[in-house]
Amino acid sequence: MKFINFSIVKFSFFLTVGILVARFKPFIDFRYLLVPSFVLLLIFWTISRKIIPQKIFFGVITYSCFLFLGATLYQYQTPSFQHQHYSKKISTHNLLQLKIKEVLKKNAYQFKYIVEVISNHNERSTGKLLLNVKRNSGTTMYAVDNLLVVNSKIEKIPSPLNPHQFDYSKYMKSLGVYHQINISNMEILNKSKGQATIRGQANKLRRFLISKLKQNNLTPNELAIVQALVLGEKRDISKILYDNYAAAGAIHILAVSGLHIGIIYMILLYILGPIKNILKSEKYLNILIVVMLWGFAFLTGLSPSVIRAVTMFSFFAFAKIINRDTNAINTLFLSYFTLLIINPNWLFHVGFQLSYLAVLFILWLVPVWNKIYYPKHMILKKFWGIITVTLAAQIGIIPLSLFYFHQFPGLFILTNLIILPIIGLILCLGILLILLSSINNVPDWFAFSYNYLIKLLNSFISWIADQNVFLFQDISFNFNQVIFSYLILTTIAVYWKLKTQKIVLLTVLSLSILYYSNLLLKKYHLANELIIFHKTRHSLIGNKKGQKLEIFKYDSLKELENSYPIKGYRIYYDINKYSEKKIPAVFSYKNKMILIVDSLGVYPKNHKADIAILINNPKINLNRMLDSLKPKLIVVDGNNYKSLIPLWEKSCYERNISFHSTSQKGAYIIR
Repeated sequence: MKFINFSIVKFSFFLTVGILVARFKPFIDFRYLLVPSFVLLLIFWTISRKIIPQKIFFGVITYSCFLFLGATLYQYQTPSFQHQHYSKKISTHNLLQLKIKEVLKKNAYQFKYIVEVISNHNERSTGKLLLNVKRNSGTTMYAVDNLLVVNSKIEKIPSPLNPHQFDYSKYMKSLGVYHQINISNMEILNKSKGQATIRGQANKLRRFLISKLKQNNLTPNELAIVQALVLGEKRDISKILYDNYAAAGAIHILAVSGLHIGIIYMILLYILGPIKNILKSEKYLNILIVVMLWGFAFLTGLSPSVIRAVTMFSFFAFAKIINRDTNAINTLFLSYFTLLIINPNWLFHVGFQLSYLAVLFILWLVPVWNKIYYPKHMILKKFWGIITVTLAAQIGIIPLSLFYFHQFPGLFILTNLIILPIIGLILCLGILLILLSSINNVPDWFAFSYNYLIKLLNSFISWIADQNVFLFQDISFNFNQVIFSYLILTTIAVYWKLKTQKIVLLTVLSLSILYYSNLLLKKYHLANELIIFHKTRHSLIGNKKGQKLEIFKYDSLKELENSYPIKGYRIYYDINKYSEKKIPAVFSYKNKMILIVDSLGVYPKNHKADIAILINNPKINLNRMLDSLKPKLIVVDGNNYKSLIPLWEKSCYERNISFHSTSQKGAYIIR
């Protein structure tokens, strides 16, 4: 069976294209295309089902149906296509009944939740919100399924105020969350438990197990890792420890996903193997394994990443249950197709993308390498298996990893050679520890030994992370390069199977187009610009000349090269030369005279200025300054009191002078 002829692969491809089209072309209502296309398909199939080969139109109509299906399913999850969505009725203050769906990681100032809107102004409503509750000594944390009644203003989740930074609002949209509310605990009018859901019960069980786990005197870092490894709770992992795992190429073990479910699947196959002989059927064994996998998913709180992983392996087990002789890649795409039907937004989750790419490349490359070389010795087989699986997964996810995280751990093979052989043991012992903790029957020696094992793991990870020479950071990798990389990999895969020149010619043409578009993008990146960044209580001005960046700063901040917002900007443009200077009082850029007015409020009288930048709360009579300098534009950065900004804006408006506040409109760029 040829890879390219798998029908489910083609259907998945067009379903994906439909989701992407709907995301970037939201003004088209695909419902009016979906129904006629399915009717046309049914008519055409009835007429031509006995014709071999069937007309090409049948294929075109079929794939169009799946494209329109993906687009329609995605649109039905957007607010504009939901008639009862809360956004249809937003006022200054909204009386909302909310149900907590997910507890997010808290920060120093707020508890964060994803909530479902039950009613808006006592009218039935739908949709999700980001709920931020201000932290203070009297603030309590709420749990999944809790009901809250609040009277609050609904606001948009702000986009980043500086270019090329992480866009939290875009990330939340991929979760179906488009707005937020910010409240204090005192503004919650009513709270109650709410009707229990399966996910709520799963989270309740996980909270109970974590509370029991904390009674075993595990050290904080080790406790955090156990919670992440076994229960999928990552919120207690410190930033330093998390960064160490990322630098070592072991970040995948901190999120319960495909790796953990795969290991548990293999362990269950081994442990429950004798049952197959008793039941005299592999079918019942696989049914039992699927039930136990979903039991583990329940244990971890039924998070989306766990649900996706268990669904994937359930399809592999289901193929065995029905005795269907099918290709593993076919089964993989069947699970991919099903999950996108359930939730099209998952396509835009980084974890979803990385998981499926990793498994796809493992299924493709490992058998190929095993044909080339496969050791006979048992120990060598184990190490060869770890190396091939790790390398195949890394090849599959490298382009996306560079795009999202801008770093590459050079020692990832060494890390996985040490960790993967023992991760199964760590998982099994961790599950046993949690089960014993739940009945308050953990031997001290067992808790101490397990804590020491995790401490050794953390120490090894920290040692790997300290080998800075092998960690390649701040890699600039744009979306065009991601597409370019996967086109090359796809060409290799298809040519390997089909050995046809047409595929190569088609891909060469595609790569040529992509190459020249990348040249245009690079030309854009090399363009010069002056940027007034937004940074609260600090003034930063960047002068980019090609791949050189000079930062003008007002105060004596330490090196800013790796801090917000410089780092993201520098990586995006692949800056290779960087320097810092004190902000000058006056300078010229592209024939525009730019004046800096700081706290002293000193400026040259009766001297023309095209742009005046106000920093550090200047003590000036702005009206007098505007009349004297007659600037065309006033820019106010983040190093000013917010209370002064409306007054300054009013003065500019009265004189028909352009006004730009970085705290409201984001960084100001002059090209």
